[in-house]
Amino acid sequence: MGARSDNVTWHPGVATAGARAEVTGGPGATVWITGLPASGKSTVAVAAEAALLERGRAAYLLDGDNLRHGLNGNLGFSAPDRTENVRRVGEVAALFADAGVVALVSLVSPYAADRARVRERHVRDGLAFVEVHVDTPLAECERRDPKGLYARARAGELSGMTGIDDPYEAPARPELLLRPLDQSVAASVAAVLGALDAGSEG
Repeated sequence: MGARSDNVTWHPGVATAGARAEVTGGPGATVWITGLPASGKSTVAVAAEAALLERGRAAYLLDGDNLRHGLNGNLGFSAPDRTENVRRVGEVAALFADAGVVALVSLVSPYAADRARVRERHVRDGLAFVEVHVDTPLAECERRDPKGLYARARAGELSGMTGIDDPYEAPARPELLLRPLDQSVAASVAAVLGALDAGSEG
């Protein structure tokens, strides 16, 4: 979506990643948390953000719903809009990571190709990228249904619902697989921090 800007040139700064890390408590990175709606992504992301701040690491939550209140407020839920939504969030996350902040992205991001492009964007600039799949069964997500979206989709009142009439392409090889039905939030957060440490070292 959107054309490339013409007549623009990247203006490099003089600050190094190491200098930023000294100020922010460690290297920046993106933790991309994907899964079905109501799978528990935001719960893990919020708790991980708090845990990182307690450790003295700069961190910031980039929640999909929150971003649709502003940055992505002009996007719907068609396939092209979903792709653009992921692209924009990926660019913002990369800027955070480059600044030395851990960006905790909580986003359904249902299409594998879109997530792959975000990963490639990070790899291109030497930024750590950790993909986390919150693997909660559809039946459990529907049981939770905090926004009532699954119920509306089942009743034919809502179309394009991920997991119902729109696909969710689960990651084939995420850095981390979480199953909330089998582990506590605390255990999930500990696993996220471990994967982040491993990803930052790599």
